[in-house]
Amino acid sequence: MATPPVDEKIKRSAEHAQEAAVQTQEAAEQTQEAAENTQEAAEHTQKAAKTTAVASVQMKDSADRRTELAANRTVFAAERTYAAWVRTGLASLASGIGAKKLLEGVVPDWMIVSTGSVLILFSAFCFAAAVWRQLFQGAQPPQPDVQRIPPFLFVAFNGFLALVSLAALFGLWFGQTGGD
Repeated sequence: MATPPVDEKIKRSAEHAQEAAVQTQEAAEQTQEAAENTQEAAEHTQKAAKTTAVASVQMKDSADRRTELAANRTVFAAERTYAAWVRTGLASLASGIGAKKLLEGVVPDWMIVSTGSVLILFSAFCFAAAVWRQLFQGAQPPQPDVQRIPPFLFVAFNGFLALVSLAALFGLWFGQTGGD
C-alpha cells in the first residue's frame, strides 16, 4: 500500500495532468477557432481578388471605349471643319455673283469685276482647302465606330463646286455689267 505522501504526489500529478489536459483542450479549441477565422479571411481575400480582377477588366474596357469615342469625336470634328470650308466657299461664291447686281451703277465696272473675281476665286480656294483638310488630317486617330464619308465623294462634290465657281467667274468676266 502506498504511503500518504506518495498518494498525495500521485493525486497532485493527476490534478496537474488534468489541468494540462484542460489547457490543451482549450488551446485546441482556440487553434480550431483561429483556423476557421483564417479560412474565412482567405475566402474574403479570394472574393476581393476576383472583384479586383473584374474591376480591372472593366476599367480596361472603359478606357478602350473612351478611346473609341474620342476617335468618333475626331471624325465628327473633321466633318464639321469640312462643312465650314464648304459653307464659307458657298457664301463667297454667292457674294461674288451677287456683287454684280448689288454694285451695279454704284461703283465702276472694273471694281465690280475685280471684287466679284476675288470672291469667286476665294470660293474655289475654300472648296480645294475643304478637300485638302479632309483628306490630309495628319496623324490618324484610332479606328472609330462611325463610318467615314468616302474620299472620292469629297473630291467629286468639291470639284463640281469649283467648276461652278469657274463658270461664275467666266460669266462675271464676259457677261454684261452695265445692266440691260
